[in-house]
Amino acid sequence: MADLLSTVPACRRYSLRARDVAQLAAVTGLTLPEKIGETREGVAMLGPDEWLALLPQDSALPMGEGHPCSIVDVSERSVGFIVEGAEAVDVLSAGCPLDLARWPIGRASRTIFELVEIILIRESETRFRVEVWRSFAPWLREALQTAARTVSV
Repeated sequence: MADLLSTVPACRRYSLRARDVAQLAAVTGLTLPEKIGETREGVAMLGPDEWLALLPQDSALPMGEGHPCSIVDVSERSVGFIVEGAEAVDVLSAGCPLDLARWPIGRASRTIFELVEIILIRESETRFRVEVWRSFAPWLREALQTAARTVSV
C-alpha cells in the first residue's frame, strides 16, 4: 500500500479559459487538446472553454493581458496525488462513480471521490493523477489509504 499512493512533486498549475483555442495556444505557446477529456503535454481539457495546465515548477505562462483569455496561476490551490499499481483502478473505484476500468489512457475529468471534487487523469494503465483542493488533501489521502487497505485484504 505504501507504494500505491504518493504526492506529486511541486509543479505549476494554471487554469486556462478562452473561447478560441487557437488564440489561447498562441498566447501560451502550449499544444492544447481540443476535445473535452483529452490531455496533451501536461494540459487537460476540462470543458468547452477550460483547460488545466500541469507544468514543471520552473514554468511560467504569460497572464494573457490584452487577449480575450484568462490564464491564472492556481498552483497553491491544489495538491496532486499519484495512485499507481495493479490495484489503482480498484482503489479509486472505491469512491469514484466512473467506470475507471474502461477509461482510456490520457483521459481527464472532474469527478468526485466520495463527496470531494477531484480532477482525475489516467496517465497509464496502472497510474492515475488525482488533483484536489489543498484543504481536502489530508482527508483524501486518508480516504485513499483506507480504500487501498480494503482492496488489499
